Amino acid sequence: MRLVFATHNPNKIREIKQLLPDHIYLLSLNDIGCDEDIEETADSIDGNAIIKAKYVTEKYGYNCFADDTGLEVNALNGEPGVFSARYAGEDKNNDANIAKLLKNLENKLDRSARFKTVIALSLNEHETLFTGICEGAITKEKRGNKGFGYDPVFLPKNKSKTFAEMNPQEKNEISHRARAFSQLVSYLSE
Repeated sequence: MRLVFATHNPNKIREIKQLLPDHIYLLSLNDIGCDEDIEETADSIDGNAIIKAKYVTEKYGYNCFADDTGLEVNALNGEPGVFSARYAGEDKNNDANIAKLLKNLENKLDRSARFKTVIALSLNEHETLFTGICEGAITKEKRGNKGFGYDPVFLPKNKSKTFAEMNPQEKNEISHRARAFSQLVSYLSE
């Protein structure tokens, strides 16, 4: 089965290829000649995933899945949430996003947070959503140099390492994205 993952992010492609069964051939947006940045204009993580999957299916004719992920911090009323990638500005700078997050949490005792990934699958003109959540907390400073995004400051519940201190296999056992993708893989295997 050929399936497009609606992303230009090579980190996500690499992470997901490890999770998919052999009978699914994964294509990226680059592989299908889609070099445009699909606008994420929804006000929810679910909505953005749906927009991206539908766009690829309608414009390029491929079965497609798209994900959107947000970091939701309780003390910040769910911020950065749907704006996680652009929290510190439109240039989507990871270091600036982390710096803003840590500054906004400076005087907060509650550092609990969760990563939420929603996958929208557009398959044979039918849409299905899959959600994965990983509970945890925000550390006071960056730890580790693996992963991407907020990984250096996200400490999963009951773990002693941030996502950025874990190897890919450790992260894939517990991550929000892995949980959502395991639901997708189960669905595709049926």
